[in-house]
Amino acid sequence: MTATNPQNLTEKILSAHLVGAGSLPAPGTPITLRIDQAFTQDATGTMAMLQLEAMGVKRVKTFSVNFVDHSMMQSGFRNPDDHEYLRTVSKKLGILFSPPGAGICHFLNIENFVKPGMTGIGADSHTVNAGGMGAIYFGAGGYDVALAMATGEYSVPMPEVVNVQLLGALQPGVQAMDVILKMLSIVGVKGGKGKIFEYGGPGVASLSLSERATIANMGAEMGASTSLFPSDERTHEYLASRQREADYQPLTADPEANYSATIEIDLNQLEPLIALYPSPGNVERVADHLGTKIQQVCVGSCTNSSYENIASFAEQLRGQRVAVDTLLYPGSRAVAIMLADSGYLSTLFNAGVRVLENGCGACIGQGGSPPSKSISLRTFNRNFSKRSGTPDAQVHLVSPAVAAASALTGEISLPQQSRPLKPQPQVIDTQSFQHPPAPEVAAQVEVVRGPNIVPLPDFAPLPARLEGEVLLKLGDNISTDDIQPAGIYLPLRSNVKEYAMQATFTQVDPGFAARAVTHRDSGGHGFLLGGENYGQGSSREHAALCPRWLGVRCVIVKQFARIHVANLVNFGILPLTFQNPADYDQIPQGASLILELGELNGPLTLNHNGHTIPLQPAFEQKDIGVLKAGGALAWFKVGQ
Repeated sequence: MTATNPQNLTEKILSAHLVGAGSLPAPGTPITLRIDQAFTQDATGTMAMLQLEAMGVKRVKTFSVNFVDHSMMQSGFRNPDDHEYLRTVSKKLGILFSPPGAGICHFLNIENFVKPGMTGIGADSHTVNAGGMGAIYFGAGGYDVALAMATGEYSVPMPEVVNVQLLGALQPGVQAMDVILKMLSIVGVKGGKGKIFEYGGPGVASLSLSERATIANMGAEMGASTSLFPSDERTHEYLASRQREADYQPLTADPEANYSATIEIDLNQLEPLIALYPSPGNVERVADHLGTKIQQVCVGSCTNSSYENIASFAEQLRGQRVAVDTLLYPGSRAVAIMLADSGYLSTLFNAGVRVLENGCGACIGQGGSPPSKSISLRTFNRNFSKRSGTPDAQVHLVSPAVAAASALTGEISLPQQSRPLKPQPQVIDTQSFQHPPAPEVAAQVEVVRGPNIVPLPDFAPLPARLEGEVLLKLGDNISTDDIQPAGIYLPLRSNVKEYAMQATFTQVDPGFAARAVTHRDSGGHGFLLGGENYGQGSSREHAALCPRWLGVRCVIVKQFARIHVANLVNFGILPLTFQNPADYDQIPQGASLILELGELNGPLTLNHNGHTIPLQPAFEQKDIGVLKAGGALAWFKVGQ
């Protein structure tokens, strides 16, 4: 029977969570959703918790988790102090705490907490991983996550919904990583902005839940709002194996559902693919790069660290020895235990693989840097310039099967055979989690604040007129790694001044921070110029917070990535785009600019050497009060 008002799966879940009466609006119109879960990880969590405390929140409203998985190398006091702060503030505010070693946030989340039909928000761009479970989860900046924890709500522009029809089944040697790389070859790194990719078609049934999660995870690299799979028998199978059968419900699109566009991928025809340095969008056939010498292989990350992923890697290595330095990061302690119980851990050790901690590790630049001028093959989701920690190394992205074949030969190679995996019962490792105490007990908890935990700075309101200098002119696809690199700088995340002075744009222009502070202290307002897809990549709000501390008040680009716009608004930086993209070429670095703002609700024109350049707001009408107040926290404090 045909539904009276047929809906796609995205519309069904969003409608069920829409705040207020009415139907879903046209794409681009802001909607407010009830949020079932909110979470952070340690690289974003300390700042989000400081914001919650600054808001005066005594206990979070929605189910919330603080994971520790990004910055776990305890060399010095900063990381352990941050972890202790997160542990104690979680108890105080009613948040579940996942300690170092338990695993990667997105992997643990789908193992233990995500249910079909849920909505969620996480302070990490790969929060979209949960779409493999038939849930709608968004990545966001830390303030937006803190606000969702405090209120149980999140506002986002209504997305377009694109249907991805999967046909056939993956052939031997081809894996889920190749599906999402194929999507990136079709859509590109900015083609998903404002869209949800909803997967369907007969090929979906052939994909396990972990394969679906891999595909949903890297939807972030297309700039998508999120990705979504149906909840079906494969979902049921996974939840039952995790002793979570009660969490299952079937969810799928109505047969006559409408979509803004359709993409069709025949899984039978897919072959191994590779994303070449320095972008996940540089996708080519592995077969076209055979024989290229490599110096390192890394397996894991939130994209490819399941038991299936690692077991398929280990099977390729059985009885052989890797020819290059090979690192592996299990997705969770449960996965590591399964590898041990199945015998795959011994296989990996015997093959010469370095098995490291259950966490993000080399993916976020925390160890695992390759040698100078080398090539590293990784099963990760990003290969941005210098992200690996070695400035002149190249990182290419591949599937675990290609990684295994290449690790054995020391050059880019195709997998020669496909071996069946040893079935292994799921391990339930919920004892690692530290649940918050009852409110009356939590009220007595003392939050531990080491010297690395520095209170948030106060920022001045936006003036009626901005007058200053173009501190930096940048090109296309500037990532948050370019703006605020992680790696060795990540332990500074809880100290805005130090993170800003030591890291902001340091990989692009080492003199930027000092120049910006001098300009700020002389009374000037800092401007940044950029091209297309500015702010792609990680959701880290420090890429807005630290430039704001350095005196940046306005960023003008050809096009922004979604999450970064929200972060700029949250810290009182005005995000604008060129009405005529060619005007970007008229303004050099160092140029003096004047921008009259008025009430921010009319046309804006930039004055450069007597010439006027029309600009368009990248922010929404609802953001005007936030911007004028100097940022979201100041706006929250005045009760708006």
